[in-house]
Order: sequence, then structure tokens, then C-alpha cells
Amino acid sequence: MMGDGLEQGWLSPYLLEHGLSMQQSALLFTSYGVTIAISSWFSGVLAQGYGAKRTMALGLVLYVVGTVGFIGYGMTGLNYPVMLVTYAVRGFGYPLFAYSFLVWITYRCPAQKLGRAVGWFWFVFTGGLNVLGAYYSSWAIVTLGYLNTMWSSLFWVGVGAFFALGLNKDKFAPRVRESAGARAKELVKGLTIVGQEPKVLLGGIVRVINTTAQFAFPVFLPSYMAIHGFSTTEWLQIWGTIFTANILFNLIFGFVGDRLGWRNTIMWFGGVGCGLATLAFFYSPQWGGGNYWYVLAAGVLWGALLAGYVPLSALVPSLVSKDKGAAMAILNLGAGLPVFLGPALVGLLIGTIGGEGLIWVLAGLYFLSAVLTRFISLPQTQPAQPIAQNTSIRTVAEIY
Repeated sequence: MMGDGLEQGWLSPYLLEHGLSMQQSALLFTSYGVTIAISSWFSGVLAQGYGAKRTMALGLVLYVVGTVGFIGYGMTGLNYPVMLVTYAVRGFGYPLFAYSFLVWITYRCPAQKLGRAVGWFWFVFTGGLNVLGAYYSSWAIVTLGYLNTMWSSLFWVGVGAFFALGLNKDKFAPRVRESAGARAKELVKGLTIVGQEPKVLLGGIVRVINTTAQFAFPVFLPSYMAIHGFSTTEWLQIWGTIFTANILFNLIFGFVGDRLGWRNTIMWFGGVGCGLATLAFFYSPQWGGGNYWYVLAAGVLWGALLAGYVPLSALVPSLVSKDKGAAMAILNLGAGLPVFLGPALVGLLIGTIGGEGLIWVLAGLYFLSAVLTRFISLPQTQPAQPIAQNTSIRTVAEIY
């Protein structure tokens, strides 16, 4: 994930400096996000039907092909059509690799350790994608240059693939080999459940809002920060520190949710808190006169409160007594959609309302999520905090 995420913080300003418009940059990230969303949706089915190792290998191949094409034929000559296609191909890679590995974990890990195992998976997933990738890039773009930094992503992805597919000798065998028709039926159920239980749909919408700003910020905030005197390296360091705080507060808000209630935590810390922190982050360069530490503090506050949405993973599957996997499919789709929705919002709105108007839209979405969460209540027969029971572990195992 470190290899996959190393360009997130600097690719957009790099392309703008080399002649692309903000709208073109946003469209590039949007196409990338579309393939990530599609790949995320199908990764579980492919891993269960054809094996996790094969699906992971397919993800690795698509990532390498997309990366080589994007750098060698797209970035080198700034061929925009080639960049659009190859960056989209690259987007198929990490969901097939990472989420298939998550399927592997849910099948093979003992039930009493599964919660911790999944927790560690998300810890290193975010740590690589948003933290180590950003910190490494802040050094590499200065030392190696932009293009060589992108080429080095193949090295880091190769190291991860060697550990997961080479050194790892575990044999993954799905419990049930389903027919293609049965797998298709399960995919359809992941959509029809929103009609059976509308609260699951609300949970999916809230999950989309959760990280929309996270994928919109890298498209336009680096240029905005540059106006206020921040270099690309400083921005990458801020971005990496934001998600260092985020992964720590992912653990903290898990405990907070158990104490204050999942819905209350999402509403007040996630929705209201992130809405206010989004505005503070944007205006902090102006309020602080371009002070680095002032902006960093505002960013860390936003990253910490972003973790306030963590209890969604417990709340949404608890809304249904069966088909919890289908409910989680909606949540997973909600996690994939922001990857293209965030850049798409930038492309659609930046030319008309500017960065300031866009930030108010993003903040407004967070406030809207707080309102929507108010209507996501657990069934009356549902225990108040099922996280403490074995049902929470079964829910993770039933995802696939």
C-alpha cells in the first residue's frame, strides 16, 4: 500500500505545473476511482470463487501494467489520453490484491483472534497508503525526482507481493465453491438489501461522505497551500501526519463508540466534528498567517475526527438479523465510491465556486451525514452494544 499511495499527495500539483488543468487532473483521479470502486466490489467474489492467491496475483499484474504504461507512455510525454486509460488500469490493482488478502484473513484466522487480525490489516493498509507513502515521497521527490519516485512504487509493491505470495505458504481454500450463478445472486443481494432495509442505504451514504473529502483534498489543496507559501514537501509531511493521527484515533474511537454509543459517536465526532474541522483546515493558512504548525494542528484535528466514523462498521451489519454480508457489501461499496466522487466534485465545482465554495460543500456533506445518522437506529430487539459478543466476530467472517 505504500507503493500504491506514494503519489497521492503530489501528482495533482505536478500535473498542473506541467500544463494540465484542474479539471483534467480531477478527471484523471475520477477514472482511477471508478476502477477502484468496481474492483473493490468484485474482489471478494473473485477471491472466493477462484482463490485469494490468484486474485491477488491478477491485481499485481494489473497494477504493474497500469503503472508501466502510466509512467512510460503517459507521464513521460504528458499524453493525457494514455494517462487516463493506464491510470484507470492501475486502479484495478490494489483492491484485488489487498481486499482479497482480507478475505484470506477472514477464512484462515481463528475466530478468537479475527477482530485483532482485521484491525491490524486496516492499520497497515492506512499506514502504507496515507502515512508511509506520503513521508517517503516527501524525501524521494527531492532526492530521486518525480518520475523516478513513481518508478520506485514498483519496488515497494514487489516487496509486498513477495511477502504475501512468496514467503506466505498458507493454503487458502474457500469453505464453499459456489457456482457462477450463485456468486451472481450474492452480488445482486448486495444491492437489493437496501430495499429490504433502507437504514442500510443510509449507512452506505454516510460511508460515502466519510472519505469524500479525503480524496478531494489532494486534488486541489496542494495548489491552495502553495499560494500560502507551503512547498510540496511540507504538504506531504502534513498529509502524512494527518493520517498518522487518523490510524491512532481509529483505535480510540472504537472504544469511544462502545462507551457513548455507535450512532452518537458517528453523529457528533464524525459528522459535526469533521464538518467544523474541514473548515478550520482550509482557513488555517489564512488565520495563522501561513504558519506551518498552525496548519498541521488543524489538519491533525480533521484526521482524528475522521476516525469518528469507525463505528459504522459495527452499526450497519447490526441493522439486519441475516444477510450481514450483503449489508457489509453496501458499506464496502461506500468505501470505494469516494475515490472517484471526491475528485469528480473538484472537477465539477472548482471552476464555478472555487476552492472556498468547494470546501463549504464538503463541510456541508459532513453535517448532512450527522443528520442522516440520526435516523440509523438499531432494531429494538438488538443488544445495545453487540461488539462485546461473538456476533461481531461472526459478522466479519460472514462478509464473504
